[in-house]
Amino acid sequence: MFYTYILRSTKKKYYYIGSTADLKHRLKEHNFGKTKSIKHLIPFELVYYEAYTTRTLARKRELVLKKSSYKKEEVLKRIK
Repeated sequence: MFYTYILRSTKKKYYYIGSTADLKHRLKEHNFGKTKSIKHLIPFELVYYEAYTTRTLARKRELVLKKSSYKKEEVLKRIK
């Protein structure tokens, strides 16, 4: 399985969107500061994910959420 996920920083009001094949491992990487661009926002908590059968589908959904503020807000409303 492949996943599109949303993390929320517990430090600031910031959401990070990504995709991965190993959700638990990726969350650990984020919280250990392995992602330099958001290292200053750790710790993160997983607030949402979607499962897909292919990496391509997960990546496409990630890009839709990143590019479309409407789609992103639609998902964030569901998790609040």
